[in-house]
Amino acid sequence: GSEMCIRDSIFSSMSTRAAEMVRDDLENLGPVKVSDVEAAQQKIIKVVKKLEEDGTIVIAGAGGGDVV
Repeated sequence: GSEMCIRDSIFSSMSTRAAEMVRDDLENLGPVKVSDVEAAQQKIIKVVKKLEEDGTIVIAGAGGGDVV
């Protein structure tokens, strides 16, 4: 689905170190319910979309602009 694409673009727009830290945090959470993961993804997507609308961030490939 589109969630994977968004997550990948978030990771790719982060520095490698930041992306690794987030991945480590996700792995250290251990087992989580799918519903919790989906709820968290929806929150992230809402925040990302708001930041994008505000011009705070530019998601690579979304607008064709330069990656910040």
